Amino acid sequence: MKNKIELRKTLICILCVIVLAVALFGAIYVYQYKVYTNNFNNKIAMIITKLTEEYPNLSESELFEIVNKQGNIKEKLFDTYGIDLNKDAVVIENERIFSKFLICNIIFIVFICIIILFLFLRYNKSKDKKLNEITKYIEEINNKNYKLDIDDNSEDELSILKNEIYKTTIMLKEIAENSKQDKIKLKDSLSDISHQLKTPLTSITILIDNIIDNPEMDKETKAEFAKDIKREVTNINFLVQALLKLSKLDANSVKFINEDVTVESIIAESMKNVAVLSDLRNVKIQVNGDKNAKVHCDFKWQVEAITNILKNAIEHSNTNGNIQINYEENQVYTKIEIIDYGVGIDKEDLPHIFERFYKGKNSSPESVGIGLALSKSIIENNNGYISVEAEQETKFIIKYFK
Repeated sequence: MKNKIELRKTLICILCVIVLAVALFGAIYVYQYKVYTNNFNNKIAMIITKLTEEYPNLSESELFEIVNKQGNIKEKLFDTYGIDLNKDAVVIENERIFSKFLICNIIFIVFICIIILFLFLRYNKSKDKKLNEITKYIEEINNKNYKLDIDDNSEDELSILKNEIYKTTIMLKEIAENSKQDKIKLKDSLSDISHQLKTPLTSITILIDNIIDNPEMDKETKAEFAKDIKREVTNINFLVQALLKLSKLDANSVKFINEDVTVESIIAESMKNVAVLSDLRNVKIQVNGDKNAKVHCDFKWQVEAITNILKNAIEHSNTNGNIQINYEENQVYTKIEIIDYGVGIDKEDLPHIFERFYKGKNSSPESVGIGLALSKSIIENNNGYISVEAEQETKFIIKYFK
């Protein structure tokens, strides 16, 4: 059960005040009783002294009997002096003392009540203050001001509420910041997509306009234009497909079907996907590794990632060049290295190589700068990590952690 520290402190203070009041009231009552008794005994002693002087033959036992014997009292005797035995004290001094003590008792009780009322009002004021603070915090949150001070929080109920509001504030702040960043990313992505689509679409439009405007164009030129149009359409298709895949990964809507698959099968399938391109450039791919090495991943998506990296390596390799693929497995991770000995990556481009739509100095004209970004996103979503080294050769290093 959550502590109500401040309320508990207030109740303890009130309890201490009540205990102290009862103790003081008891002490006052005892003192009052002693004053009454002392005053009354003095008057009795004076009467007895007078009796012994007037009646010297009275014994002590007779005097004690007179004092303590119960019997009917002649009220008429005191009526002469205006004393009502049902209302007034026979000893007039006691009346004065009673009035004084009565006033003191009333003042004491009122004082105790004021202290208890003060403690309750103080507690309510503190509670109202915190409620006002919380109300102001909520108003600030509604105005999109997410600053909240919780340094003065204790463990009472309102402070717990304040802590929960703080957690909600942090969550709302993160959502707001993420939403803002998402809008910026969306804006940038739409701008990049527009730019990337604009070039091939413009080329296609120009080529088609040339064909339409020149009906007498020779067949060889038309065939050349048709090939160019097909190439641009292929680039657009690749770009759209890649963007759709990236969008799914960004939205966490991709459901990876993870299973233990051999690295050899992933590489073999990826090599099939780039076989035509490697044949055109006469690039040989050599593979070395333990055939038993496995990765716990989604086979289809990892083939997509490795295919894009291989495609990039082939495009940056020299004609009649070589690509080396090495892989191994240990107790911590499974590693794949893809090495090409082509034009390499400029040092200035290296930090940006995995950014979307980034095209380095040595990029091929057909590159749209999205393949490596897609590969990185796929690998990282499958508990992997990718890095690149560029010295005499370009080496992509992929590690799938267990």
